[in-house]
Amino acid sequence: MTQTVLLPNPSLREPARRVPTRVGRHYFVRTFGCQMNVHDSERIAGLFEADGMQSTDGYESADVVYINTCTIRENADNRMYGNLGQLKAIKDLNPEMMLIVGGCAAQKDRDMIREKAPWVDVVMGTHNLDRVLDLLDHAEQWGPITEVVDELQAMPSSLPVKRELSHSAWVTIQVGCNNTCTFCIVPSVRGVEVSRRPGDIVREVEQLGATGVVEVTLLGQNVDTYGRDLAIDGRRRPIFGELLRRVGSVDGIRRVRFTSPHPNDFREDVALAMSETEAVCEQLHFPLQSGSNRILRAMHRGYTQAKYLDRLSMAREIIPGLGVSTDIIVGFPGETDEDFEMTLEVVEEARFDSAFTFIFSSRPGTRAAEMTDKFVPKEVIQERFDRLTDVQDRVSYERNTEAVGQTMEVLSEGPSRKRADVATTRSRTGKLVHVAGRHPCGSFLDVVVTEAKPHYLLGSPV
Repeated sequence: MTQTVLLPNPSLREPARRVPTRVGRHYFVRTFGCQMNVHDSERIAGLFEADGMQSTDGYESADVVYINTCTIRENADNRMYGNLGQLKAIKDLNPEMMLIVGGCAAQKDRDMIREKAPWVDVVMGTHNLDRVLDLLDHAEQWGPITEVVDELQAMPSSLPVKRELSHSAWVTIQVGCNNTCTFCIVPSVRGVEVSRRPGDIVREVEQLGATGVVEVTLLGQNVDTYGRDLAIDGRRRPIFGELLRRVGSVDGIRRVRFTSPHPNDFREDVALAMSETEAVCEQLHFPLQSGSNRILRAMHRGYTQAKYLDRLSMAREIIPGLGVSTDIIVGFPGETDEDFEMTLEVVEEARFDSAFTFIFSSRPGTRAAEMTDKFVPKEVIQERFDRLTDVQDRVSYERNTEAVGQTMEVLSEGPSRKRADVATTRSRTGKLVHVAGRHPCGSFLDVVVTEAKPHYLLGSPV
């Protein structure tokens, strides 16, 4: 019998210490969605390791499987249920295997998951990662359980962690979001903004630097408003620029990145901190979403096309050599040909290095999902999407071509997936650079860019 538990949030708590109980067992974590989910999965893996388990490389060899779900777009839901269907067949052959579903889809659609996949042992939300072992204990002893809480119980960064890369780390600085974007489900599944104390963040980064981590990425739904919910020096105000300076001065940390800022809240103090702090990379992810003021209002984005371009111009003026990426949604309800043409005009003017382009996905629970009378026909959206990607691919290629002949510092991420004798590396501006040779993961090297492609560069070591 399934038990559903809804708990209050008296205060953020530290995870309870426990004696390892699953020594010798194996786990597998499958992650869908954003960097926040990747970070959460690293914490889940850390908890499993602390309980004596070891990772394995697939469902079939796992005693415990954790599916970390995403609900931003419809195809993420479809992939999740496809995986759960596959896991039913595996679980039928191995009834002792325990299956856990967590993340945003579990937070939002726990009852639907129970209905469609009753073979799942644990359904848990985004706010109670620290409870995963307790819930697993319950499921093994008493049967399936669902526990979804409405408020954060423990900061993910307070939990044990197992990272895929030893040289690079995600650091949560903030969870939740106070914005009301009509296409976004995040506030419903992640809650309101909660900032970590800056001292806690700096201490975590200092520990990372002491153990050989050279690159950190600060995570938040809207990092520009970081600290607005804290009383610092007796005032409540955003302090993200100050945090960048403090993190960027930590010994051993040579690169600091962050995601994601919001154009409406991006201020000069943050741009100055980026420019004046050597470790902070010249990289900015600056989500546009649409170039039409009418659509931006319907999205509740809080800025106009002119304001967006003005903030972008300010950032580029203060930060020489800034690399800029963006997000764009095609086919938001009510989008006309004229609206879409405005988006293309901004793409041409903004000269993004890269763009994550998305077809509008109606997500139940968002205001945009209720605009059914304004939905754009799928064939029209697809035609616009293809035009947008063609334009952005051309702009990306032109931007990359400007780098040919330049010498730049890159950080190796290890061998390429296709060729062991080629290293995948990343520039400070976030560009992917393939470099001939075997360069250990986590090593820095200088390369000369020899060739440009739309989505990556080729380089030779100096």
